[in-house]
Amino acid sequence: MSLKRNTIANYLGQGWTAVMGLAFVPIYIKYLGIEAWGLVGFMSMLQAWFTLFDMGLTPTLSREMARFQAGEHSGQSIRDLLRSLEIIYGGVAVSVVAIVWLVAPWVALHWLSASQLSPASVAQAIGMMGLVLAARMTEQVYRGAIQGLQRQVWLNGAQSILATLRWAGVLCVMAWVSPSIEAFFLWQGLISLLSVAILASQTYRWLPNGVRTARFDLAAIVRIRRFAGGMAATTLLALLLTQVDKLLLSKLISLEDFGYYTLAASVAGALGFLVAPIATAVLPHLTELVAKSEQKLIIANYHRASQWLAVILIPTALVVAAFAEPLLYVWTGNISLAQQVAPLLALLALGTLCNGFMHIPYMTQLAHGWTGFAVRVNIVAVGIIIPAILWAVPRFGAIGAAWVWLALNAGYVLVGIHFMHRKLLPDEKWRWYWDAIFKPLITGTITVLVFRQWLVLPENRILIAATLAGIGLVVMGAVLLVVPASRKFLQLQFKSLRGYALND
Repeated sequence: MSLKRNTIANYLGQGWTAVMGLAFVPIYIKYLGIEAWGLVGFMSMLQAWFTLFDMGLTPTLSREMARFQAGEHSGQSIRDLLRSLEIIYGGVAVSVVAIVWLVAPWVALHWLSASQLSPASVAQAIGMMGLVLAARMTEQVYRGAIQGLQRQVWLNGAQSILATLRWAGVLCVMAWVSPSIEAFFLWQGLISLLSVAILASQTYRWLPNGVRTARFDLAAIVRIRRFAGGMAATTLLALLLTQVDKLLLSKLISLEDFGYYTLAASVAGALGFLVAPIATAVLPHLTELVAKSEQKLIIANYHRASQWLAVILIPTALVVAAFAEPLLYVWTGNISLAQQVAPLLALLALGTLCNGFMHIPYMTQLAHGWTGFAVRVNIVAVGIIIPAILWAVPRFGAIGAAWVWLALNAGYVLVGIHFMHRKLLPDEKWRWYWDAIFKPLITGTITVLVFRQWLVLPENRILIAATLAGIGLVVMGAVLLVVPASRKFLQLQFKSLRGYALND
């Protein structure tokens, strides 16, 4: 399958999913209130933590599907592996629903600090989260399988339709049925169940028929245990790094303040949709190249993906950080809300930028089956972030957690990347730093600061949006010119246009 086609499809599909997930948030807050939106953020945090129940099996399945594409599996063996994971996930999903429902009253009374919502309403909403969480976890199995099969064009089309139903459809529910947080979660659960049915059906349609009916195969699980175990440990530590701030904040601050932090984290997290399409397309492609021992192609694809990621991620993150308050005002129409959230957003966006830099190196580690490095680095990072948050939040509030997030990810880029390159790509470290980090980051920062210092934004929200979009395009243009992969692409396009003009 074409890496370029899959990457473009991922950007279109995941971009639309991001738009659907963010576009209506101000309307949700208007219907539900900021406290109820804090509950939505609490569910998102739980969804991330509940990936621990995955035990590393979904990314392992994606990798095995890519190896199946490379001829490492038979049709029967890959169907048995998928069926084995389905049975495991069925048990996990039932357990999730039961656990969430049982602990909901305790969480409502003793963990969350709500002042406007009653404990009974909070407990009922948390109980309904169990259905949503179980269904979304099951979705990931089939999504990982389809990504590994490199059928990402279809997957993104399906996800775009489902995202529209999920996020736009719930507006109809709140407007015409019930403007309550319970109705919000019920609709999310129903759409997730529909997603499971569609993705499962299509996954099996693409797999070849076996010589017998697929069945649970313990040997298949045993064969992938080492990689899955490494992925499980990596997932746990990654969760501690990316979600422990939200977990601790949900206890340390009020539900209202947690709603503000959740709003900032949602916008900063949307930058991840600029990272995921490239990373999702690169992983199965690199895995296939590693299986074929194509080292030159691995290096070429590694640098090209890293540089294109810089072109797309750096300008957007810098504009979001530098113009956080006007951006939030354009989005929400609420200047008070924008002022509350903007400082948090600026720091979280820069932290997410640093986190994004590490995705292509991490995909390269997974393609080589090397999970131990990420585990060791994350153990050190976890030992830093938890005490740092426990120290900073009581003294500075939510902004302290945002500073910790930025410092941690900046340190990860500056320190961790050295050891990864030393083992897998020993001669490529400084090329990666210079072409994918330093040149585009310095160029983008200077360009953004010039606009931030001397440009006076208009007062009209539409004009502000147009101005910020223009700034983003200028910054991206500057970065395009200094990154080798994009500059080469532009030169080829210019030569092609010039050739057409001369032929005419």
